[in-house]
Amino acid sequence: MKSPARKKPQKRSRLSVAERQEMFDRFSRANPEPEGELDYVNDFTLLVAVVLSAQATDIGVNRATKDLFRIADTPAKMLALGEERVRNHIRTIGLYRNKAKNVIALCEKLISEFHGAVPANRDLLETLPGVGRKTANVVMNIAFGEPTIAVDTHLFRVSNRTGLAPGKTPLDVELLLEKAIPKEHLLHAHHWLILHGRYICKARKPECGKCLIADLCRYDEKTPA
Repeated sequence: MKSPARKKPQKRSRLSVAERQEMFDRFSRANPEPEGELDYVNDFTLLVAVVLSAQATDIGVNRATKDLFRIADTPAKMLALGEERVRNHIRTIGLYRNKAKNVIALCEKLISEFHGAVPANRDLLETLPGVGRKTANVVMNIAFGEPTIAVDTHLFRVSNRTGLAPGKTPLDVELLLEKAIPKEHLLHAHHWLILHGRYICKARKPECGKCLIADLCRYDEKTPA
């Protein structure tokens, strides 16, 4: 059975090819090797951390997993802890009960179907409990060096606000970004845009005076310097 065709984005970037190139050249010069802010020790703990980060801050996840990852850095060790002990470790994170259940379930599947290894394939990752497209894209990018784009709330906001990739849904934005971002910058674009949204292009009050791409941005309500 064939997979359903991917929905095509309905809009185009409001920035020119030259402007998009300049935007990502600037990001690259400012931060040549961007990194995510979740703490992890291997592919498995990265996967778990990203699953736990849904509707939670990276800081909160890092605090909750500091001791957890010390004693359970493989699917087998996590499974041996059991759902209740995992739940106790992550109880400060939103939706912790359901997340603990998903972590145990994904460990069971990793062991039974993937020999305990995290699959380096987005479609396979999405078969794991608690793993959606965004989570799979993050893991593919960080763990396996694939130029995937994980559209979270920050990236969705920046893409629409700047005019880089206007879209009504995360998938619209993701597909348009894949076309709009210069190929040589695709690998790191995910981190640059998320960090930009988190610290500069904030939801309530963007710090346009500190923005290194303010002159390229199409946002009509820029804040004063």
